[in-house]
Amino acid sequence: MTASRRLPIACAALFLAGAGLVGLLVGPVSLGALPILRSALSHLPLLHVHSPLSGPDDAILWQLRAPRVVLGALVGGMLALAGASYQGVFRNPLADPYLLGIAAGAGLGATLAIVYAPDVVHSYDLTPLAAFAGGAVGVVAAYALGRSAGGRSTASLILAGVTVTSFLTAVQTFVQQQHSQSLQEVYSWILGHLDTAGWHDDALVAPYILVSAVVILFHRRVLDVLSVGDEEAATLGVNVRRTRLVVVAAATVGTAGAVAISGLIGFVGIIVPHAIRLVLGPSYRLILPLSFLGGAGFLVLTDVIARSVMAPAELPIGVVTMFFGAPFFGIVLRTSRSFA
Repeated sequence: MTASRRLPIACAALFLAGAGLVGLLVGPVSLGALPILRSALSHLPLLHVHSPLSGPDDAILWQLRAPRVVLGALVGGMLALAGASYQGVFRNPLADPYLLGIAAGAGLGATLAIVYAPDVVHSYDLTPLAAFAGGAVGVVAAYALGRSAGGRSTASLILAGVTVTSFLTAVQTFVQQQHSQSLQEVYSWILGHLDTAGWHDDALVAPYILVSAVVILFHRRVLDVLSVGDEEAATLGVNVRRTRLVVVAAATVGTAGAVAISGLIGFVGIIVPHAIRLVLGPSYRLILPLSFLGGAGFLVLTDVIARSVMAPAELPIGVVTMFFGAPFFGIVLRTSRSFA
């Protein structure tokens, strides 16, 4: 890795570390940066460092704030990385992680679980599993519809995703209208949340996200080749169909896992990759790793805003990302002609 690539990645890693520290510091209970650092060192083996935090403060740090920061970093990194990979694979600057019906399927799955199995949901936390299954069904349906239409182009797959999304959204709306007593709980999930994060959630989603991220990052050079066009990439020895399928599958699995835990958090996959592209250019060898690190830091800071702006109440994190993302999406839409 050249120095020109090491420096941006180092800066992104520092940004993520700084965002994580802010996430640990901000809250109704003041802990302080040095006590947090000493408490972290006290949990490392072979280091005989005494934690300066009291029992309740230590619990606040490690049972409430730390798992929330970790989950925000995992989800934000995955959404940004998936958005960047979708934009590269489909050569479309407006592609986002929810392109192929993941959001609509996950939303429908969560809605069905909340409405028809409320006791099971509250007892066994069924919502993430139902959301993951719904997202997977949505993607499989979009892919099958795109193939059955006789087209293997990216346009056919995108149109199939739009069709499936519209249908699943209609079904979800119908179910919600028939069970209006569950609307608040459904919308609370749909608008995104990290407030119930625990280490169990982190452990549940981490394998999906980390494996997906490794697969996508392994293909970062190939995405640079795909950016010149399918025919040109094929002449250079790239198996375009296989590469597209692998990258889309990895991005989809990672996104479905993230959405199953956090709900639907929009615009991260648009904001972060495009901000990096505007500053550092179109090379996916930089865009992909920086999107993961930048997306992680971005969502951690967004969560800090969500739990601070109306304290002691919290805004749904999806509302905050939409507040920043909608104007940014407009800018991307106006400049999308220059995307190559």
